[in-house]
Amino acid sequence: MLVLFVTVAMVHLIALMSPGPDFFFISQTAASRSRRDAMMGVLGISLGVAVWAAVALMGLHLLLLKMKWLHSVITVGGGLYLCWMGWQLLRAARRPAAPQTGEHPAAALSRSGRTFVRGLLTNLANPKAVIYFGSVFSLFVGDNVPAGARWGLFILIISETLMWFSVVAVVFALPAMRRGYQRLARWIDGVAGVFFAGFGISLIISR
Repeated sequence: MLVLFVTVAMVHLIALMSPGPDFFFISQTAASRSRRDAMMGVLGISLGVAVWAAVALMGLHLLLLKMKWLHSVITVGGGLYLCWMGWQLLRAARRPAAPQTGEHPAAALSRSGRTFVRGLLTNLANPKAVIYFGSVFSLFVGDNVPAGARWGLFILIISETLMWFSVVAVVFALPAMRRGYQRLARWIDGVAGVFFAGFGISLIISR
């Protein structure tokens, strides 16, 4: 059983370390805003992973794959959301940098809430995640694996996601990273915008 947990942990860590929309969202948020905002995004992404992992754990991903129309709707919707995110970043890249000003605590709290929702939607926008989790559970979790171990793997995946993106948030929120972002904000936002839009378009085309 220990081998099973270690294997799944290693596979998921490799998947997490592969740059994707989640990574770009957290790194850009941490560098451009604050570690607190980035951590709210991390919580949102972790909740999204929990949703996809639970769907795969219950075998519902097989139903999703059979219902092609529902899979297409989710894929197109997710692709459009990522394209919208890309458009927002491209717009930000064209605007002149605004001076840093003090922010009311209520406004900061509201912004953190929006960041949580964006993190959640950024993760849920990629329905290929359910295929990934379905493949992991199908490959490593057989019928002989008890329910307790299955839920243990579920908790492992969520915890690993939370820890990895927390590290990303902390690193990109460091003063040196933030100063670098301020110097190259337009370029970074522009590249991130192109990436989000490209990923969204690829989802729509691949449906």
